[in-house]
Amino acid sequence: MSVVFQKFRGKVKQSVRHGVYGGAIMLFSLSSFADDRVTLATQIWTPYQTVDSNGSIGGVAVERVKCALKNISQPYEIRVMRWDKAQLMVETGEMDGFFSGSANGRRASYATASYPVVSENLAWFIAPNVYADVNDETTKYSLRYGAKFNTNKWLSLKRDGFNVIRKPRDADSLLQMLWKGDLDVAYEYELVFEESMKKADIPMDYFQRIRVKKQDLMVHFSNEFLRESPGFLDKFNASLRKCY
Repeated sequence: MSVVFQKFRGKVKQSVRHGVYGGAIMLFSLSSFADDRVTLATQIWTPYQTVDSNGSIGGVAVERVKCALKNISQPYEIRVMRWDKAQLMVETGEMDGFFSGSANGRRASYATASYPVVSENLAWFIAPNVYADVNDETTKYSLRYGAKFNTNKWLSLKRDGFNVIRKPRDADSLLQMLWKGDLDVAYEYELVFEESMKKADIPMDYFQRIRVKKQDLMVHFSNEFLRESPGFLDKFNASLRKCY
């Protein structure tokens, strides 16, 4: 897929455009330095990254990233895609960064994380008919656990020996599995799971909830991009801190 950006003469044009190109949803700023735009990949992940009925990209994380880039007069392009593809395109050098994601060793091998865009609580959501203590080490083998497939959360549960039996593709699917009794425990960010519960009209107190830890979610900029743009990450981080 190729997108042609019109170049403008003179000052940076302070405008933002949304669009759908070849099936991909994009958000981009227009400027006289279009060739220097930063290309970022993200996923739909309510409430952090959202797309409304008009195809407009928004959400808490998107607005903070946009704010940080605008403050340093940095043209940008944001594309919405599958999460695995977003990371792969940064790893292969097709995009400059992806967000919002936590840190892990694989990502650190090809990208450097920014200052946190958001920090959110990870929690166990436990089915009402489960009375076992999830803090008991033995329950990791006896209960049925779930998290969004192929994420840091899912991989960490597998790595730590939990009985992970399903591969939900998103929080909505994870919720349905817990709701229908296919899982005993779901592991997800509180705000994300709450958004799914609201959509499904499930009361906020229906599941037992135990907070596990607070997790930072960042923009991961490719190391190749940062080598070619010395000083960029420091400027971005300083700007991002002012966007809270």
